[in-house]
Amino acid sequence: MYNSTSDVEYFITQYDLEQGALEIGYIEENFAEYPRKKTAAEIVRRLSGRSHLILMATATLPDDPTTVLPVSYKVAHEIRIGETEPKLVDLVGRLSEAIQFEDRRILYTWIGGTRRDWRGQGHFRALTEQQEFWAIEQGFDEIVVKTKNKFYEMRGTLDHLHFEVIKYERNLRDNAESKVYLSKKLVPELISRHRGNRIVTQATI
Repeated sequence: MYNSTSDVEYFITQYDLEQGALEIGYIEENFAEYPRKKTAAEIVRRLSGRSHLILMATATLPDDPTTVLPVSYKVAHEIRIGETEPKLVDLVGRLSEAIQFEDRRILYTWIGGTRRDWRGQGHFRALTEQQEFWAIEQGFDEIVVKTKNKFYEMRGTLDHLHFEVIKYERNLRDNAESKVYLSKKLVPELISRHRGNRIVTQATI
């Protein structure tokens, strides 16, 4: 169920690299369900020297409005021809037949997620809409996302936001583990379709 109430407010913080890496590293360690956790040092290494975006959504506890906690996050960065990091070389190679890199800027959604007890409330969608807004402002042409077939809720959100499947890598042993690559071409008109009421602030130290 996706929240369509137009008067719901989503609180989003945008972070600079160092502070954002610490925040995301903490969330990855304590809340993420993925077996391979990303550390703050790993995040800094990946994002340094390239255009990137670190976003986090927060919310208050239902029974304690004075307590604010992080509930969803999203980290994205530019990918391009000529990558040198092995994982990114591999990624660009896998996408080379599905994405046009030449003379275009491609934003890759690297990591993200929502705490289980906060899913279905629109936080991840709000982050994705804010990511699109930022990417268009920065001159990106397309957003690419990689996920797994088993992450149904994430795939549902991306479907509602009109991301298209551009590649499917089937896992022959377990189809739930198959990799799904999706993308969305960015045009200014997208902004008018965003329905989330987002309050975005820049983190301060």
